[in-house]
Amino acid sequence: MSSTRACPPPDGPGPAAEGAASAGPPPAGTGTVRRLPLAGVSGAVPLARDFTRQALYDWGWLPAADADRRAAAEDVLLVVSELVTNACLHADGPEELRVSCTAKVLRLEVADLGAGTPAPRTPHRAGRPGGHGMFIVQRLCLDWGVLRAQDEAGKTVWAELAAPS
Repeated sequence: MSSTRACPPPDGPGPAAEGAASAGPPPAGTGTVRRLPLAGVSGAVPLARDFTRQALYDWGWLPAADADRRAAAEDVLLVVSELVTNACLHADGPEELRVSCTAKVLRLEVADLGAGTPAPRTPHRAGRPGGHGMFIVQRLCLDWGVLRAQDEAGKTVWAELAAPS
C-alpha cells in the first residue's frame, strides 16, 4: 500500500538525495533534491523517466492509491520526457536532471548547454506532428521557465507540478 505522504518530510532527505538545487530558487519549503548526470548518456529519455519513477516510489506517489494520484505521477513522467527530449533535440543533449519535492510542489529541472529558449509553438496545431512538447509542459504544470547560467553557456529549463493531495 502506498504511503500517505506526497514527498519526503522537510529536512529528511532520502538516501539518493543531495543538497538544494543549484539553479534558481528551490520549491517552497525544504525538501529533497535528486540529481541524475546525463551528459553524453545514451538513452537519456528512458533513463530520466526511470530515475524519476524511482523517486516517485520513494516519495510515496507510487504505487498510486487512486486515479488522481496515478494521473499526477503520469503527468510528472510525461513532463520529464518532454523536457529531456527537448534538450536532446534542440540543445545538444541534457547535462543533468534534478528532481526535488516538497509537501506541495514537485520541481523538475533539466540543465543543458544550449543557447535557445524553449517556447510553446504558437499557434498550437493539435493535428500536426511535432512541436507539442512545451505546449504539454505548459498545460500540465503549475509554472515553468528558463534560467540562464551566468558567465557560462547553457540554461536550466524548470517545471513545477502540484503534489497530489
